[in-house]
Amino acid sequence: MAIKSNWNYPTAIRFGAGRIAELPDALKSVGIKNPLFVTDAGLINLPVTQTALKLLKDAGIPHGVFSDVKPNPPGENVEAGVAMLRAGKHDGVIAFGGGSGLDVGKTIAFMAGQTRPMWDFEDIGDWWTRADSKAILPIIAVPTTAGTGSEVGRASVITDASTHTKKIIFHPLMQPKLVIADPELTVGMPRFITVGTGFDALAHCLEAYCAPGYHPLADGIGAEGVRLVLENLPKVIANPNDIEARGNMLSAAIMGATAFQKGLGAIHSLSHPIGALYDTHHGTTNGTFMPYVLVANRDAIEMRIARLAAYCGLPPSFDAFLNAILALRSSLGVPHSLKDLKVPGDRRDEIGDMAVADPSTGTNPVQLTKALAIAIFDRAMEGRV
Repeated sequence: MAIKSNWNYPTAIRFGAGRIAELPDALKSVGIKNPLFVTDAGLINLPVTQTALKLLKDAGIPHGVFSDVKPNPPGENVEAGVAMLRAGKHDGVIAFGGGSGLDVGKTIAFMAGQTRPMWDFEDIGDWWTRADSKAILPIIAVPTTAGTGSEVGRASVITDASTHTKKIIFHPLMQPKLVIADPELTVGMPRFITVGTGFDALAHCLEAYCAPGYHPLADGIGAEGVRLVLENLPKVIANPNDIEARGNMLSAAIMGATAFQKGLGAIHSLSHPIGALYDTHHGTTNGTFMPYVLVANRDAIEMRIARLAAYCGLPPSFDAFLNAILALRSSLGVPHSLKDLKVPGDRRDEIGDMAVADPSTGTNPVQLTKALAIAIFDRAMEGRV
């Protein structure tokens, strides 16, 4: 991929193949001298991670490594990371990996100097103002998947194991100071991770575009992100070494997280409790729910989706777009139903309550009542679009 560019939208981004080599310089530019390198347990021993750590070693940069990060990370992972950061007197964080590693890394940097419990900073009202802003450490984010876009976000999703709920921890200064977006780092990801994270990016772009309210910047970014995913995710699966397509997917992930400041919707409202209760992959769960939520929202978004279909080179209709999503899911092996995802139906009532209470619910295009949430869940269980 020949394109290299420096962006500042919404944060400083060094985008381009091979730019992981700039990690030592990136640390210097934001004033981090002794970083804690945070990644997940599945990544720590892979070549992509070891290469990044060697860059630090070769540059003579002292650092610690924390990799006790699980998928759908629980609060305990953050607490253990904060303890390591304080013990090592680290002055910043390199958050390296997919959504789990990025979210935990950002939250460790946020919680490093706080005295209140992490759950006191859930994204509710102005709770973020409870934090000591001066105690938040700088973050460099390095994504290795093209999905969550957490590298440009001001929040993290952490699971409260005591209630089996996903909670959003938010503060404006959780946004990384600098992002290294190198598409070469995403090449070695397993196929199911590439597909799942790709659908996560698609869900972010699509739900932001459909969310009610006036935000033409988010609408434009979301629409282009949808187009990039539809065109490039099949290319990446067909040829994992297609760096240009990988770069476009990485861009779409960043765009989704930029756009969803406008809002998300019921895809996420339903995926969050499923992931918290059954530990399913978040992006894959989004992909499973996507067509059922589109249909449930149809009356409010039909014309908007028709315009999006036309922009993506499809016939300008809701049905054409829905069929394109169904075809993409089928071709890439995304489970068509929750049964295919190995999700049981025994907690549907509880899931209905959790979906209504989810922070994403408020910007769904139609009011997500408990009855509607359960109806979508039932159709997704049975595979009835």
